[in-house]
Amino acid sequence: MMKSQIALIVASGLILSSGRAVIASAHWPQFRGPNSSGVADDSKPPTVFGPGTNQLWKTEVSRGVSSPCVWGDHIFLTTVEDGKPTTLCVNRHDGKVRWRRTIAADLPQEIHKANHPASATPATDGKSVVAYFATFGLLTYDFEGRELWRNPTPGLLARNGSGTSPAILDGRLVLNCDVEDGKSFLAAFDPATGKQLWRTPRPDFISSYTTPILWQHDGAAEIVIVGSLRVVGYGWNDGKQRWSIGGTEAVSVCPTPVLGEGQLYVMSRSFGGMGLPAFAVFALASDKNGDGKISRAEAPRQLAEQGIFNAVDTDHDGFIVDQEWAESAAFLSKGEHGIFALKPPGEGELSTNQVAWKHKKGVAPVSSPLFYRGRVYVVQDGGRLTCFQAKNGEKLFEQERLGVDGTYHASPIAANGHVYFCSTRGTVTVIAAGDTLAVKARNALGESIVATPAIADDKLYVRTENHLFAFGR
Repeated sequence: MMKSQIALIVASGLILSSGRAVIASAHWPQFRGPNSSGVADDSKPPTVFGPGTNQLWKTEVSRGVSSPCVWGDHIFLTTVEDGKPTTLCVNRHDGKVRWRRTIAADLPQEIHKANHPASATPATDGKSVVAYFATFGLLTYDFEGRELWRNPTPGLLARNGSGTSPAILDGRLVLNCDVEDGKSFLAAFDPATGKQLWRTPRPDFISSYTTPILWQHDGAAEIVIVGSLRVVGYGWNDGKQRWSIGGTEAVSVCPTPVLGEGQLYVMSRSFGGMGLPAFAVFALASDKNGDGKISRAEAPRQLAEQGIFNAVDTDHDGFIVDQEWAESAAFLSKGEHGIFALKPPGEGELSTNQVAWKHKKGVAPVSSPLFYRGRVYVVQDGGRLTCFQAKNGEKLFEQERLGVDGTYHASPIAANGHVYFCSTRGTVTVIAAGDTLAVKARNALGESIVATPAIADDKLYVRTENHLFAFGR
């Protein structure tokens, strides 16, 4: 897998950006870099850094949880400015804002407190950059900020807000849009023109936040999506479903899968095996007026904050009743949490024989797994790190402490024999890749970190709550 990633980066170095050839290592073209791998092994970013230490520049940016997207001397981000969804372009060398483009679009009415309207990382092919805002749709600009095309997709409700990012996979722009009310879909577009090449409905998939990746095996090229209750592979060329396999949670599937050593590593943990209590138990604490149904005002606060109330209230009349609660409980009970390795699939509904290994412990709810140098790394909230042998699933170490607590929403990334983990407490912990945990540095930046950093040209780009940092030597 590492060889294929390097080959992809080298090939992309032949593309011209703004009329100039750009070196291969100066690219991090989408969420978690090439094919969402999280790996830039040809770069040598610093392991020790912070305000005033190996800091190249620091630029103030409005809030958002999207990650930096890098091509050549351009960095792209999404945010919200003056209540409007905004795409930013920053000069990679000095951090100065090259341009900003805002659009008129409503912001989400309900969103998880840890999410943000600017959640999707832009994607680029070196010719244009694509931004996605869930309440608007797709927008594409050239590198000078001129709008090339837009594809609005109004009327889509994503529970807790959106979390997916667009991806450019082998020359095609692919968007996974798992939303409510049976409107989910997967679509591919021509990045140059915005022409839709195919669109595949996914009505049974709700509330997932994963980014599509490309799996090439046995002469096939497939778009892989992890979502409600199962993983599905679609033909890159036509969008038709090729295979599927169960083994994921029913809702709130966040981690994007990764590839390595010929296998796909899939993870989900939203409820972690916990089910809903009986409606009578729920009503005993919540039905204040004793009318046999739960209004939004009566429901526990976390149900509203996490979008659960709307999901259970299927007829949208503002009340949860026994039947709706029972149906939701039954649906959730079908889910499976854990991490598993999937061998190259055939076609149709796959059996468990295709699963090389699976574990239920050491699984993160939001942060994606990382495959790096024959191992799979998973970081859980509280800074608990688990490392698996990628091929056979052997646990090399389990839930060992990084020494920095907080939640871990950003996904780990790796370069030059080191792995980087970001806590919402504002600290980036760096370890040496290996069979045992060896912490090399804990770098405090002084602001919360939710977005996954980017690595390009021996530099590390970290988006904090209010700034974009560049670190290097």
